[in-house]
Amino acid sequence: MTNDEILKRCNAITKNTLMETLSIEYTEIGKDHLVAKMPVNSKVYQPDGVLHGGAMVALAESVGSAAAIVFLDPSKFHIRGIEISANHVKSVKSGFVYAKAKPLHLGKTTQVWDIKITDDDNRLISAVKLTTLALPKSS
Repeated sequence: MTNDEILKRCNAITKNTLMETLSIEYTEIGKDHLVAKMPVNSKVYQPDGVLHGGAMVALAESVGSAAAIVFLDPSKFHIRGIEISANHVKSVKSGFVYAKAKPLHLGKTTQVWDIKITDDDNRLISAVKLTTLALPKSS
């Protein structure tokens, strides 16, 4: 499967999910990373008009879990996030944020993902670590 086909598939499975609600779009894939973007607008604001930290965590878990699926055999495993930790270091009021997931550990059952969220100017907005669990699908 080509990278374009993988991105198309990642975006297709977001219909009727939180990713669709937040307008998360998978935009780039490489040999060791997956990138998604999310618009910063009133749908994802906290009451004072800046990007909500929970929306950033949702973006990070979405891209990290999708990366886990991409880098494992999705016909054999279900992926579940089991722990997430986020450090929000800058606020954003407009534009887009981009989450880039790279593996720190790719084990047989657990994976640890480093996810950096940046803004349109490539400034770090949030640093996230996600641990996922690969559950075998029953035959």
